[in-house]
Amino acid sequence: MKIHSYLLLSLLLTACSSSGEPREHLLQGAWVLSKVEYPMGGVETFPVQDMRPLRIYEGDSMMLQCSLTRTASAMVVHQPYLQSNITLINKGGGEYLYLEDDDPRPLTMQDDTTMTIQRNGILYTWHRADKIADEWGEEISAIILSNSQEEETHRFVLSAKERTQANVIHVLIYATIFSVLLILLIAHIALNNRREKLRLQLQLQQIREEHDERPQPIRNAIERIENEYFSSQDYQTLQRRIATGLRLKEDDWSSIEEQMKKVYPGFTSQLRMLYPMSELEYQTSLLIKLRIAPTDIAAVLSRDVSTISTVRSRLYKKVFGRKGGTKDWDDFILSIGA
Repeated sequence: MKIHSYLLLSLLLTACSSSGEPREHLLQGAWVLSKVEYPMGGVETFPVQDMRPLRIYEGDSMMLQCSLTRTASAMVVHQPYLQSNITLINKGGGEYLYLEDDDPRPLTMQDDTTMTIQRNGILYTWHRADKIADEWGEEISAIILSNSQEEETHRFVLSAKERTQANVIHVLIYATIFSVLLILLIAHIALNNRREKLRLQLQLQQIREEHDERPQPIRNAIERIENEYFSSQDYQTLQRRIATGLRLKEDDWSSIEEQMKKVYPGFTSQLRMLYPMSELEYQTSLLIKLRIAPTDIAAVLSRDVSTISTVRSRLYKKVFGRKGGTKDWDDFILSIGA
């Protein structure tokens, strides 16, 4: 069951965004040209709605460039032919030497979102375009790489409608995978529960048959052994210890289990096989078998009497699959293991 849960969790995590991860490279991602400043004082700007040069950096070693126009319903890629190898040399203080196909150009990082590259005295200011990279980066990169050797100009339209449809398809795929995994997980749990219920029924049936089919001489022998134990010095000592209300130590519980095996050889094994009990449930059942009163059980286990009652009735429901009272569980405990 845990394996299925981990698998389901892994698939859900795979579908999540990883946009919060730190950048491994300085230039990694998409950048759009926002301003060009000329040596003689002229300035050229590129409004968002106009055609703008776009660069996509793969790490700090390769740059892809095209021109981009964004409309309300589509992204248009123009002249997707420039592909350059780059090298970035850190000079310190936010200053870098930027080599594009071995052509050195000074580069200044104004902040994480803005950089300026100088070429032949002209300053080119670029701004990060994370949204474009997230939405269209893979498609634009694929277009540039597939057309990098072409000489003829082409236009490629990336439809927002198609992107929406693709996103819907991806959501449906993930939802389908999630649903299938959920169904498999539920089926697996149901099958395990059915097997466990069948195993428990067979175990209970075997216990009943062993109890009902005991010959009278065996019943008499069991009764004699019980009477001898309950009148023994060991049992009287245990009773006095419990009557004081002191918690039993680990050695005390080991001693109780050893005594139980002498009187009821099959009790602890049958109890363990019925249900994976907690320490409280197991110790409560042991003390019931030793004819310890519920008030004394509560005292020696440092629990309320109501808690001990809840444990007994809850155990009966877990084992038998139906509601029962505390006496029903006590009677069952007293009937097994001899």
